[in-house]
Amino acid sequence: MEEGRRKMKRTPATGQFEAEPGEMQEIETAALVSRMIPPWSKQITLRGLAASLAIGVMYTVIVMKLNLTTGLVPTLNVSAALLAFAVLRSWTKLLHKIGILSTPFTRQENTVVQTCAVACYNVAVGGGNAPILLNLPLCGFGSYLLGLNKKTYEQAGVDTEGNVPGSYKDPGIGWMTTFLFTVSFVGLLALVPLRKIMIIDYKLTFPSGTATAILINGFHTPQGDNVAKKQVHGFAKYFAASFLWSTFQWFCSGGDGCGFSQFPVFGLKAWKQTFFFDFSLTYIGAGMICSHIVNLSLLLGAVVSWGIMWPLISELRGEWYSSSLPESSMSGLQGYKVFLSIALIVGDGLYNFLKILVFTARNMHARATRRMIKNEADQDNPILSDLQRNEVYIEESIPVWLAYSGYVLFAVVSIVVIPFMFPEVKWYYVVIAYMLAPALGFCNAYGAGLTDMNMAYNYGKVSLFILAAWAGKDSGVVAGLVGCGLIKSVVSISADLMHDFKTGHLTVTSPRSMLLSQAIGTAMGCIIAPLTFFLFYSIFDVGNPNGNWKAPYALIYRNMAILSVEGFSALPHHCLQLCYGFFGFAVVANIMRDTLPAKYSGWVPLPVAMAVPFLVGASFTIDMCVGSLIVFTWHKLNRKKAALMVPAVASGFICGDGLWMLPSSLLALAKVDPPICLKFVAIE
Repeated sequence: MEEGRRKMKRTPATGQFEAEPGEMQEIETAALVSRMIPPWSKQITLRGLAASLAIGVMYTVIVMKLNLTTGLVPTLNVSAALLAFAVLRSWTKLLHKIGILSTPFTRQENTVVQTCAVACYNVAVGGGNAPILLNLPLCGFGSYLLGLNKKTYEQAGVDTEGNVPGSYKDPGIGWMTTFLFTVSFVGLLALVPLRKIMIIDYKLTFPSGTATAILINGFHTPQGDNVAKKQVHGFAKYFAASFLWSTFQWFCSGGDGCGFSQFPVFGLKAWKQTFFFDFSLTYIGAGMICSHIVNLSLLLGAVVSWGIMWPLISELRGEWYSSSLPESSMSGLQGYKVFLSIALIVGDGLYNFLKILVFTARNMHARATRRMIKNEADQDNPILSDLQRNEVYIEESIPVWLAYSGYVLFAVVSIVVIPFMFPEVKWYYVVIAYMLAPALGFCNAYGAGLTDMNMAYNYGKVSLFILAAWAGKDSGVVAGLVGCGLIKSVVSISADLMHDFKTGHLTVTSPRSMLLSQAIGTAMGCIIAPLTFFLFYSIFDVGNPNGNWKAPYALIYRNMAILSVEGFSALPHHCLQLCYGFFGFAVVANIMRDTLPAKYSGWVPLPVAMAVPFLVGASFTIDMCVGSLIVFTWHKLNRKKAALMVPAVASGFICGDGLWMLPSSLLALAKVDPPICLKFVAIE
């Protein structure tokens, strides 16, 4: 109501704020409507929590598969909101048909379910929203946590100076679950006292949160309900097709290299350089969600690395590196793959990190200047929806003492538990991290509100470099990886919560129910994510650089820590010069994107996307580009229908193929092998 008061006129006689007659009617209507909104305790329901759990489990399986194969995850928030609507609307209609009365399904409940489900699977994916519609390598299971295991330690080179013996900790359900519970809840409370400032006073847009709110609000209108029915029907149809296709593929994969996963559409010579089509509907769906420039950047990175650089460097075996080294040695070809991808990632991340900091500082200064010269008697008329939303958002406050005391409590738990779990991490490292985290979280959330870029992975990398160098050679690698997780978790979850608060503000959902649903979803994820990870880890050869489950960012993050400890001596011959070149390319490409006219800047490749196939291979980029081709063709044939159905069809592809991982994993555990082998071989 504060904003409404500022926009009303002050009566000189009484000194009180009074509205014009028309404005007064709008305010009374807003108050009446706000009383019709379900109280916060009724917005969280048992059926909603059950739906959140089911959606959270399915999406955790999907994102865990993506994280442990390529590390590239498309943003699935829209898909989660659509699925939440489909599940609960179908449930309420089913009860109505059999004569059982149920509480109406509201947009507030839809918002809560979407928030809870996303919080659940974000524990596995690491959270984060990016303007290019993909999540960058934030996931602990695919990056810093897996970088601690013995296999990654051995791949990084046991003979290197910084990679000291014993500097590893193999995965375990117990310690991983404890670690997640310890670090995940601190970020929920770090910025709660600033929510009014960021959402109402600063009016930050948080584009992803706003887009989700628009989608949910659209569902809960007569016209939106019809649109949602079409989307749900399309999702269900392509979900079933994707699931059945994955089942058929499994039957033909009974042996090494069997099945459709390595279809040599470009010939066997290109197949040896990983240029083949693997019929993965997961990545075709991901390509439909990601923008064309993301997919083209991935393809360009694959051509530069696997099509040009790796074959050329391989021919220099014996000159640039010893011919006796195995392919997986960090002093050989694998070292070039890892460190050149790091150069692209760090160059892109550093540029965007500094750009967002400058942009945030300039914007905050401009806002402060405007507030100083702003007249209290603002001439803008209050809008009903704004009054209503602000009233609900402010009235149902979250006690500040709860946020502060909760933050301190969880911080103290971390200070005690983490050094006990990782002796290399000193207690004062954790104290300093949690003293800096709220300020870093505010900067990140403010930048995300302006640009939709969650830069938590960059804050995590900065902390990794600093702590690894500070801890020294004996403890630096482990301390850097764990410190990366501490800072990243707080900074990322803080920004994600502000996105959710923005969604709740626009859907008139109580901040209390949003915070509680986020906490419940996080708790679900802290249990579900480790169990899902171990399902994959126990069945598949996770971390094998020559297999399908490469988990590339585990090795990248560990080598970042080693590089911090050893310096440039960790690089193989001539790798430093190449790293300079790729780092410079990343910076120049970003400058071009920001300075060139829009018709040219849109074609400048994204360095961070180019870096992904350097380690993973080229095959998934073919799938992503097929997804782009489908979207491009569909828009040419029927633009209106494509805009409506592409997200639903893409989600169906991803969910159907991803969900097949559950039965296929159970079959593998039961040692049931596929009955058929379909394989392609060269004719002698």
